[in-house]
Amino acid sequence: MEEKQFDLHDIVEMKKPHPCGENRWKIIRMGADIRIKCIGCNRSVLIPRSKFVKRLKRVISTENEN
Repeated sequence: MEEKQFDLHDIVEMKKPHPCGENRWKIIRMGADIRIKCIGCNRSVLIPRSKFVKRLKRVISTENEN
């Protein structure tokens, strides 16, 4: 299985939606933990990188495309 490529400020789609109903997130911090911000309600969540990779469905857009 190929490793998913993502970077800072990318918009990603997660497998499960946020309670507000949105499942698009913006990556705002990267490291051992990744902080993502909900596009719908602007809440941010800090999750370990391993859990983030498992829950990531696809990368919608990258910073270079914007």
